[in-house]
Amino acid sequence: MAAITAVLSLFSAGDEIVLSRNVYGGTYRVLDQVFSNFGITYRVVEGERPHDFEAAVTERTKAFLLESPANPLLEVTDLVAATAVAHEHGAIAIVDNTFMTPYLQRPLELGADVVVHSATKYLGGHSDLVAGLVVVRDDELARRIAFIQNSTGGVLGPFDSFLLVRGIKTLGVRMDRHVANAQRIAEALARSPEVASIHFPGLPTDAGYEINRRQAAGPGAMISFELAEGHDVRCFFSSLELVAFAESLGGVESLACHPATMTHAAIPREVRERIGITDGLIRLSVGIEDADDILADVEQAIRASRF
Repeated sequence: MAAITAVLSLFSAGDEIVLSRNVYGGTYRVLDQVFSNFGITYRVVEGERPHDFEAAVTERTKAFLLESPANPLLEVTDLVAATAVAHEHGAIAIVDNTFMTPYLQRPLELGADVVVHSATKYLGGHSDLVAGLVVVRDDELARRIAFIQNSTGGVLGPFDSFLLVRGIKTLGVRMDRHVANAQRIAEALARSPEVASIHFPGLPTDAGYEINRRQAAGPGAMISFELAEGHDVRCFFSSLELVAFAESLGGVESLACHPATMTHAAIPREVRERIGITDGLIRLSVGIEDADDILADVEQAIRASRF
């Protein structure tokens, strides 16, 4: 959030930010409840196609803020097309690349002007630090953001910096295992009659599969799904034994969360329901444990949630 706040501090009263519809709940909250106090507004895009972004632009639009795959429904946006629309209208393109990391996706090469990461997640990788990163392609933009960070104090301390550098050294080997495990688990869930729907861009049946293949080196390790009728999602969470019920993601351990009451609780219920974040949605951050162990735990929790 310090990284996102620094980037949003580039803008002035009267400016408008175009948001992809499934952004992290904290991003929505800081725009809706903090930056709105300074006259900075936002407009939510209702789809992922280029003409959806085009339709959201007004004369006040100064930036697009995108996630791909988006949190928590893993919707994929064509970043080349979306950033081109932003540039056509004189706006900058900001991409939150937390889910993919630079190992799997490099938005600056796809047209982005600014990339943000919650380095708390995969970049640190061990759930032992809180950090954010901003990466830009333009020297002048870099100077402006560095000035904001220095002026407002949103900078990382020495020990957290050390932990982050240490984590990044193993990013590649960790991501290979994360992705392989997630692919295995997503395929198993997709076959299960007890799963009503699944969102994972590594499945050929996923709407974002082809676009993600073009712009990323893998699907990432985040999965979201809904259980079929006759299951209690609360019982699912309480029945997990290996997978922890927790809000974060991207660490070596597998985590499950309930977006409607955790990561996206700040988004009004009617907005959540309109964009598909239902009360039954489960988000799974697949860790690097043995894939058989993770899958066995998820499957036994699904069985335990039947009523």
